[in-house]
Amino acid sequence: MMAGIILACSVVLLLQFFVSYCRSLIAVSSKRVLSAEVKDVTGIQRPASGDDFKRVMQLLQLCPERPEDRNGVQAIGAYFRLLNFLRSTVARVVPSMQVWTESERGHCAYFAAVALERRISFSRDMLAQQMDS
Repeated sequence: MMAGIILACSVVLLLQFFVSYCRSLIAVSSKRVLSAEVKDVTGIQRPASGDDFKRVMQLLQLCPERPEDRNGVQAIGAYFRLLNFLRSTVARVVPSMQVWTESERGHCAYFAAVALERRISFSRDMLAQQMDS
């Protein structure tokens, strides 16, 4: 019985830490302004929608990976899946949770668009270095 309580508390605390980590990643990315090029490619304007996330992630996977972005992108992907789970379960019962999950899903899509912009810039830098050599 005690082991079950400890396990439950550990899972709750880990989940709380994970959500805080993801929200801090999102907060950092929300301060960046997307270039017109990325807005055109993704179709995202400033208030991104959670429905844009899948499309932006597909575009993100087409670009060469930046090693420093890998963990953040994976964490936000997992956070987005957690939000989808909450949206399909708890948010159906609690209307305020519905609004919050939709907002967070939009922030996840915006994070992915910022990561896409970084990868595009990284690809351009790599190409410029190859051209100079």
